[in-house]
Amino acid sequence: MRITYQPWGETLEEFVDAGRRAEEAGAEVLWVSELHRSATITAAALAQGTSRAKIGTSIALAFTRSPMITALEALDIDELSDGRFVLGLGSGVQRLNEQWHNARFGKPVPHMRETVRNIRHFWRTCTSGEQIALDGEYEPMHIRGYERPFPVLRQQIPVYLAAMGPAMTRLTGQIGDGWISHELCSPRYLVERVLPELEAGIARTEGKTRPDVDVVVSACCSVDPDPVQARRRVAGLVGFYASVRTYADFFDFHGLSEQQQAVIDAFRAGQGADYLADQVSDEMVDALTLAGDRDHVAARIAAYEGKADSVKLSPPTHGIGAEDVRVAQNEILALIAELTGGKA
Repeated sequence: MRITYQPWGETLEEFVDAGRRAEEAGAEVLWVSELHRSATITAAALAQGTSRAKIGTSIALAFTRSPMITALEALDIDELSDGRFVLGLGSGVQRLNEQWHNARFGKPVPHMRETVRNIRHFWRTCTSGEQIALDGEYEPMHIRGYERPFPVLRQQIPVYLAAMGPAMTRLTGQIGDGWISHELCSPRYLVERVLPELEAGIARTEGKTRPDVDVVVSACCSVDPDPVQARRRVAGLVGFYASVRTYADFFDFHGLSEQQQAVIDAFRAGQGADYLADQVSDEMVDALTLAGDRDHVAARIAAYEGKADSVKLSPPTHGIGAEDVRVAQNEILALIAELTGGKA
């Protein structure tokens, strides 16, 4: 099972330095998110600041860019990284797409299918001058007279999809090179809800088997000798996800429906999404994150062995100050070095 990491930095300089330190510690992939920074810009910065680890977006929003722009950015980052790039795409939720980005959401599964189709087709043909004529409900692509005058390092960059619901997970099994969870995904949810749907999608694709899809479970991690401090540091992130009603099934699966509703009520009453930690119980934190001392967290990571192919560790970032995130990150990097035999 591969240990991977999502670095954090208050500045881009600190962010790249954290990625470099994670690479030295033994992280095999460095992931970048898209919320407070641009996924593609930060991926490009990491590509130039590191030399061995793969660089992946976890995730870049699929519907807020055109497929052609996404394809071009991926080609450029792949060139910068000397072929180390992984394009991770996610739909986001409807409110984020339509209200924050003025982007079309529609039905996310067929929308994602067309988006990935277009990106891959563009990669294959962009240097040939071949006309592109792809119809679609969401992403028709008709290009004539375009020929990229630069070489393409790879025409088949891996595409990973973020998915929690069954339909998007099945789609990932059909068309994805990897599956990525959001920051909260317990081993039991992975085994009982995710893997059966993923394998059902794989079974629909001739010649494709389960090892062809990299299962990346994301795990928000808070390591501290004081378990109370460890839990409190990560509670804000749990509150952030719990404020999204789309994840109701996920919280219900863990027996946390009433507790999620308390978070939603506080959010609707005007409490900011990043500042809901006081509505989050220890039970929610323990069920959905890796929080505790180093031995406890190492044991929680080991619980994914045989279920996930990769674990993506990340520090808590919601509702806490930069110094707290910095402390959490340093502890995780020390743990990664301990688990992999890398440089602390």
